[in-house]
Amino acid sequence: MQPPALPIELIADEPLARHTTWRIGGPARYYGEVRSVDAARDLAGWAAAQRLPLIWVGGGTNLLALDTGFAGVVARYQAQTWHLAEHGNDALLHIDAGAPMAGTARRIGALGWRGLTWAEGVPGTIGGAVFGNAGCYGGDIAGLLAQVTVLTNGVVEEWPASRMSYGYRTSALKESVAQGEVSPPLILAATLRLTHADPAVLQAEMARIATERKGKTPWGSSCGSVFKNPPGESAGRLIEAAGLKGRRVGGAEISPRHANYIVNVDSATSNDVLALIAIARETVLHQFGVELELEVRVVSSSE
Repeated sequence: MQPPALPIELIADEPLARHTTWRIGGPARYYGEVRSVDAARDLAGWAAAQRLPLIWVGGGTNLLALDTGFAGVVARYQAQTWHLAEHGNDALLHIDAGAPMAGTARRIGALGWRGLTWAEGVPGTIGGAVFGNAGCYGGDIAGLLAQVTVLTNGVVEEWPASRMSYGYRTSALKESVAQGEVSPPLILAATLRLTHADPAVLQAEMARIATERKGKTPWGSSCGSVFKNPPGESAGRLIEAAGLKGRRVGGAEISPRHANYIVNVDSATSNDVLALIAIARETVLHQFGVELELEVRVVSSSE
């Protein structure tokens, strides 16, 4: 049965494997891509009226969608407009949530604005980065965010950065989702603080980061880092020290190149990945007394 007419096209029984970087995931009851605030508001209202759970996703880079699928609506917000407000050596970048992280970092760096060099090569979108406090190479979103624009209960609100309650690879919004909030706010846009710098210097920094990232990032389909780094430690180092590099279950493998990556090497299922996650957690806890915490979000019909 097709859904009633909407401002966007909804695809029924769309495999989520097509929309996650792990290339894993069963069908969502409906999948859609939204390009405006009005369309996002209408979709959220329709899903509520139909009593269907709705989850918003970015680039699918930090998601494990289960093979059982999702009995609701999965939607991606794709608006990508941006503008800079310059104030001498400082600037505010207002950018829509659907804009790509890596592409934005390169564009802004080329214009001579510092703040996002660490995001060279980071997959996913601005919205996803704001949601999960993405960061690496000494930088993160929490250090830049001035304000976030959200859609909550049909109303557009401007939140100060403090309302996000950022922690290491987490935020108030991410925590609310983890605790089962039915209709969490949708991130529409972010305002980031930047400072002026020599474009050549920024380009050199990003080239160095790109080379370093390429040297340790495994080939193949993955979500990036599976686990958060424990305080003062590296999750990848602990998993490697536990002798788990190259460990395989079905079509999923703990990468021989970087142990905090689980790679879909041969039509892996979500159960294959979950089995490796359990093995890594149990082994590291047994050998080192450290409990690994997931960085990846697991999407299932029970969400």
